Amino acid sequence: MERIIYCDHSATTPVKREVLNAMLPYFCDNFGNASATYSIGRKSRIAIEKSRENVAKAIKSEVNEIYFTSSGSEADNMILLGIARANRKKGKHIITSKIEHLAVLNTCKELEKEGFEVTYLDVDSNGVVDITKLKSAIRIDTILISIMFANNELGTIQQIDEIGKIARENNILFHTDAVQAIGNVDINVKELNIDALAMSAHKFYGPKGIGAAYIRSGIIFDPVIIGGHQEHCKRAGTENVAGIVGLGKAIEIATSNINMHNKKVSMLRDTLLNKLENSIDNIIVNANIPNKLPSNINISFPRNRCKKFTTYA
Repeated sequence: MERIIYCDHSATTPVKREVLNAMLPYFCDNFGNASATYSIGRKSRIAIEKSRENVAKAIKSEVNEIYFTSSGSEADNMILLGIARANRKKGKHIITSKIEHLAVLNTCKELEKEGFEVTYLDVDSNGVVDITKLKSAIRIDTILISIMFANNELGTIQQIDEIGKIARENNILFHTDAVQAIGNVDINVKELNIDALAMSAHKFYGPKGIGAAYIRSGIIFDPVIIGGHQEHCKRAGTENVAGIVGLGKAIEIATSNINMHNKKVSMLRDTLLNKLENSIDNIIVNANIPNKLPSNINISFPRNRCKKFTTYA
């Protein structure tokens, strides 16, 4: 029987059993529409608000600053499109990096079609944004900076505290795609001066098809999905109650033991890396810097360098 060793948790994670168990009642038993005012609807509403509290607690935000979406991509869209369109009278310049997720890059391209100007910053060989170049890119009409928290390929963690400080000092809103960071990094949106943040449950042992956006209270943004009054009238559509419950449970578990998780994963990473280095000559560890996700190894294998492994055609 073929044995599969899965090593790509940056792509997706399996749903934890505790998360699945929390979700199951909301498929068949507690199936009510959360917008309904009768009892089974109220049960769903209570479950959603409990999950909203869990998300807010995880990133140290206010509860009313959390909006549930269908994915991290939708959360990025909701933030970038919503904030840019609502603030176009203040300016039409946005700053981002060339290594952002396509949910950000393609949304920026869409905004360019609407008349916005976007500066795409280069990164160094480790995937790090140059703070000096970021400062130089700021213009009087810059309204938004969007830099991912942690890169999904290299595992590089950006200088989020510095970027947040620069944005706040220049009265510019700061968004970060934290899809790879949630569950791996302890995040305090207030201390880091983060104005908006995107996350996706399936990156931290929750279900696929559910995400969330944090948007700081007081920030004006236009809704992208129009319809009913769900999510504070900012994201229409009947709520995915089971998915929201799963995200809430998953983020509660993931953020309650981050230090223990990182210690274990770091040990596994170092063990694997040590074995690889002892087996392959001149192995190249990409983005070999301290400030990166403990769960990430990005390596290059020079051809014909194996000491102990045999390759068959």
